[in-house]
Amino acid sequence: MRYEEWEPVYHEICDYFSFDPAEDERAACILAGLTKQDASELLKRLIRGETVTVCGNAPSLSRELDRITGVVIAADAASEVLIRHGITPDVIVTDLDGIDDYAVELNRRGTILVVHAHGDNIPRIKRWVPLLNGPLLLTTQGKPFNHVHNYGGFTDGDRAVFLGQEMGAFEIKLAGFDLDDPDVTPMKRGKLLWARKMLSLCGYEL
Repeated sequence: MRYEEWEPVYHEICDYFSFDPAEDERAACILAGLTKQDASELLKRLIRGETVTVCGNAPSLSRELDRITGVVIAADAASEVLIRHGITPDVIVTDLDGIDDYAVELNRRGTILVVHAHGDNIPRIKRWVPLLNGPLLLTTQGKPFNHVHNYGGFTDGDRAVFLGQEMGAFEIKLAGFDLDDPDVTPMKRGKLLWARKMLSLCGYEL
């Protein structure tokens, strides 16, 4: 998705959650200053023409492992669930709030981390990014610049779907997406609402 198409959606999201676009921009600048890595071409070679499974972090993921085929993209903490079941994700899309030390080792061994900057995760950016020595792709929900990209999407899960489409996946399957989970905070409920809207833009009706 081109930024010109994404920008009005982004401003809707900012208004809904009272996010400050200036803080998103500041986070993206900090992220860009910590690494010059840009694994976009590597990611495109991995995904183009392939079947991809995007794994969300819903509790249902552990019951849907048989759906997983092809290139495996994990949304944030879904990566830990996959690892516990002997599945190594090829890509982790993360704003860094659901990963732990295992992600540093996976990245060192070649798992691509798609690291997202937003106004609320600056401390996590400063903590984790200097530890990541493997392939990285940097993203923002604001205007892209230099080696910081914006392919569209809001939550880790739906951003992974936008990413797969942008990189030319032949097919994208979903596992571990439960957008009707009643046992969540009001903030999380709002994010699930927007995740559903984002996935509908990608052609998924959940």
